[in-house]
Amino acid sequence: MLCAGRVLGLVAAALLAAGASAKLCGCSKDVALRITNVYENGDTDFHYDYCENLGDGRGITAGIAGFCTGTADAWQVIQEYHKLTGGKDDFSPMDSVLAKYAKSGSDSAAGLERYCDVWGKLGKSDVKFQHAQDLVRDKLYYVPSQEEADKLRLKLDISRAFLYDTGIQHGTGSDGDGLKAVIREASQKASFKAGGSQEQEIAWLRAMIETRDEHLKNPKEKDNQGGNYWAQTTYRTKSYKYAIDQKEYMFGTSVKILDNDGKPMTVKCQLKAAVRRRDAAGVPAKIYRQLAEPSGPPASRRPRPPLQQHDSATARGLDALAS
Repeated sequence: MLCAGRVLGLVAAALLAAGASAKLCGCSKDVALRITNVYENGDTDFHYDYCENLGDGRGITAGIAGFCTGTADAWQVIQEYHKLTGGKDDFSPMDSVLAKYAKSGSDSAAGLERYCDVWGKLGKSDVKFQHAQDLVRDKLYYVPSQEEADKLRLKLDISRAFLYDTGIQHGTGSDGDGLKAVIREASQKASFKAGGSQEQEIAWLRAMIETRDEHLKNPKEKDNQGGNYWAQTTYRTKSYKYAIDQKEYMFGTSVKILDNDGKPMTVKCQLKAAVRRRDAAGVPAKIYRQLAEPSGPPASRRPRPPLQQHDSATARGLDALAS
């Protein structure tokens, strides 16, 4: 497998034409993550400090990937943070409650009265806590989505980025609306064979977008049907359709998409910020690049209300960022 962002010109073209898969890395990964940030947050930033109780049955939702106290991923973030702090930090007094809710799937916030205050404070400035969020996001959502891309031998950044975004919203599990189900249905629709030509991959990606759009409008899983939330997030699929039409197949340092209001925008690579975060956290580059293997079953996601359902300042803590 090659990193398309680091292989240049005719060499890259020859390798891709020969059927080699190309993973997202460097700027191509940073851009892919930031595209999803637009859909989740309304901007390209990583909102490490976001925290609120949405009342959606998942407990308290927080951080860059909507980690929830009732679905165990928030507890995984805090456990990774404990590894970097020696287990003595502001979350430590809440450990027993967080572990209990992670195990039971409870949406209760009892005993977590200070949770959002602590998460918000650490998310703004503690690079170790930010790194813990990066690690769990990759472990639960990014890595599984790219494993599916590897199976399909996808060559294009846009295809791999779309699988990541689908995994973040739909989950990487095998339920009726999950990433694997959408891939299976789209591949049947497009008669796609792994490692096909660029034209075949684009045809498959269009089928993938169409299939995901159908799931957003008519979710199969009951948990995904409440509030008609998913149907209000088709701006994600419209945005990727636009990028295909603009022939934004390989990202480089920027990509043109549509924002959540349907207006064209450019998402730019800001990789240096991620490197500064890593270095400030005191995490060696070699270790930082070694993502932990996914633990437990693939992550399932219940629908999160789209950004426009809430006051944007309240929903994402932008008032705090502006102060």
